[in-house]
Amino acid sequence: MTSHTPETTWNALTLHWQQLADLGGIGSLLGWDQSTFLPVGAAGGRARQQALLAGIVHERATDAAYGRLLDDAQAHTDWTPVQARTLALARRQFEEATRLPGTFVQEFTQHVGESYSAWVEARPANDFTRMVPYLERTLELSLQAASYFPEFASPMDYFIDQSDEGMTAEVVDRVFDDLRAALVPLVEAVAQAPEPRTDFLHRFYAPDVQLRVGGRIAADFGYDLTRGRQDLTAHPFMTRLGGQDVRITTRVREHDLTEALYSTLHETGHALYEQGVAPELLGTPLGGGVSSGVHESQSRLWENLVGRSRAFWAAYFPAFRDAFPEQLSDVTEDEMYRAVNVARRSLIRTDADELTYNLHVITRYGLERELLAGRLAVRDLAQAWHAAYETTLGLRAPSDVDGVLQDVHWYGGGIGGAFQGYTLGNVLSAQFHAAAQRALPGLEAQVARGAFSELHGWLRDHVYAPGSTYTPAELVQRVTGEPLTVGPYVAYLRGKYTALYGVG
Repeated sequence: MTSHTPETTWNALTLHWQQLADLGGIGSLLGWDQSTFLPVGAAGGRARQQALLAGIVHERATDAAYGRLLDDAQAHTDWTPVQARTLALARRQFEEATRLPGTFVQEFTQHVGESYSAWVEARPANDFTRMVPYLERTLELSLQAASYFPEFASPMDYFIDQSDEGMTAEVVDRVFDDLRAALVPLVEAVAQAPEPRTDFLHRFYAPDVQLRVGGRIAADFGYDLTRGRQDLTAHPFMTRLGGQDVRITTRVREHDLTEALYSTLHETGHALYEQGVAPELLGTPLGGGVSSGVHESQSRLWENLVGRSRAFWAAYFPAFRDAFPEQLSDVTEDEMYRAVNVARRSLIRTDADELTYNLHVITRYGLERELLAGRLAVRDLAQAWHAAYETTLGLRAPSDVDGVLQDVHWYGGGIGGAFQGYTLGNVLSAQFHAAAQRALPGLEAQVARGAFSELHGWLRDHVYAPGSTYTPAELVQRVTGEPLTVGPYVAYLRGKYTALYGVG
């Protein structure tokens, strides 16, 4: 029997982790290309390639020799706290992977690729019927995945834990209940108040100029374009293709000044997180954002708490006037600030304002729970969507394009745990921002000058650099001094929107 010293065991594990990370980067590259430049006719081949790669990754992730290395490592006790956390997370990932049969992983991956390609064509055609068999199969496969983990109280608990370690449906339900109680009266009050002027947001804005201005702001925030790039896609996202390759995508509309800007700032927030992970953690289980909720907190912090603030527009309104002199000739800085913060009930989640956004998430989360519990059939999902929107937002989409077909998540992934991270991120964005304000006196004045180095540096040191060194709950406690709470977020929204709309 071969005896391994702690050093040789650690070195072997490090090599294995780096190989897994590199394979994951290759998979991300295939996905990035699929969403940006892949020819329509190549979709079938790409799904096959992704399935093949998923099988290879699964083999490496469940390799018996790797399991023995983890066993050897656990026989030693003199690891540093960071090494111990790395080993614990690696063990968790290994045990989870070994429960999923390789054939199942490949089948699920290929199905998701085919489903995504079908959705790309079905959405503009308003053809939900075409997607029903795909979604039915996705639901079957999602439930099958959860069945390999019977220790969870429900499939939803399993999926939530996958994206937000330690979180449960019970906790999410409580957060949603608290938000609903606090925000619904405020939404109702704002809905009765006069809206600010927004007509100028929908004049013609040259897409290339929009992208140039947004890219400049992303760089000002701290996004390093020597380790990233920006491209166009139907559904914006951020992805890491390698340790130092973190890319963002955006969507631009020539008659909407806010679409490209805020999708760029949103994805920049994600990218800042990934680019800020300590280099020594890259290629290990700790080398990325710790949870979907914490990740989303950074995209929402930079998009909303910074990018929709009055201070931000004090800094950047002149740049927009210079870029679009004719379109903004009759617009003031205050009108711009009010327009980008208009609150109104709407049909599209990604276009929703801060005040109503969480109602979109709560709706989707509820539909997921019904699907997973068997109380809602996929064939009835479109009508259930319309009914839920009428209940929560008082609106009904004119077609499924703006209804059940609008989000990519169920068509390019599994069903379950896909949406709660957005609202958890909104809540955490306010907690982290409040902590930053306490630590950085004069932060608002810095933003008004277009100076973000202190804020970026503070977030990098406290939130980004640790990667997954701490659990999500531990990180939130360390950075903010308290556990997850809706208090700062509700206070932020109340303060902002009561001032904007003059409601009590």
